[in-house]
Formats: sequence, C-alpha cells, structure tokens
Amino acid sequence: MSIVYKCRHCGHVIGKLEQQVVDTSMLGLDQLTVKEKEEMIKYQNNGDVQIQAICENCEETLGQHPHYHELEFFIQ
Repeated sequence: MSIVYKCRHCGHVIGKLEQQVVDTSMLGLDQLTVKEKEEMIKYQNNGDVQIQAICENCEETLGQHPHYHELEFFIQ
C-alpha cells in the first residue's frame, strides 16, 4: 500500500510513502473535517491512498493570482 500526495491542480506527484500500516494521526488526517476528507482523500483500486494537496509551484501561482482560487482548475 502506498500513500501518494498529488497536486490537485497540475497532477504532479508531490511525494509517496510506502507503508503497510499507517497512523493517520501522524499524517494529520485526523485534523480534517468529514467534508475535507471526502474532497482530499481518494482510495484507489490497488489499495493505494491518494491525497489531494497542492505543490509549491501551484501554491506560488495562487499567491500571485488570488482570483484563481475561484476556479476549480486554473492550469490549462
């Protein structure tokens, strides 16, 4: 089982953890609301867990163009 952090905007893989057992509190997932968990955590058919996050490049772009927050996707 892998935990894959992937940018929700550009699709870039930010990081990957290869673990058999994971303590979700160590990852901070227990701090998320139910709605945030539904939006950010996706369970894959192969057993992997994909976590939607934001990469440094997209975070910088959003900082330079705050109106992009209104868009579902800002990378064409």
